[in-house]
Amino acid sequence: MSDTTAPSVLFVCVHNAGRSQMAAAFLTHLAGDRVEVRSAGSVPADTVNPAVVQAMAEAGIDISSETPKVLTVEAVHASDVVITMGCGDACPVFPGKRYLDWTLADPAGQGVDAVRPIRDEIEKRVRGLMAELAIQARA
Repeated sequence: MSDTTAPSVLFVCVHNAGRSQMAAAFLTHLAGDRVEVRSAGSVPADTVNPAVVQAMAEAGIDISSETPKVLTVEAVHASDVVITMGCGDACPVFPGKRYLDWTLADPAGQGVDAVRPIRDEIEKRVRGLMAELAIQARA
């Protein structure tokens, strides 16, 4: 990662329908173009979890047009930091990449009341990641 290019972060969960979508949305919302953000799933769902969409809307972030994406070797290779959220051994590992595993409850099948604390924990962790990467939040 050089000083002239934005760092790139990949968020990975199994279905790319909840946790990784929320993390990517928070990082994009808070950091703007100061970071390149990707999200993917090892076994992507057909759609983003509606309770996740609702919880993020409550936080002022619209992810209603997002779609789950399949995890590719290229996405991992192109990222400086790879954050897994329950994808197990499905995530390829490359030397020189920074890997973090965030243990978070899975919002799959949960209502919005159960998703809100997961959303809030993800926002807290994204803000911590931004501090580690020396990325200031947009005003």
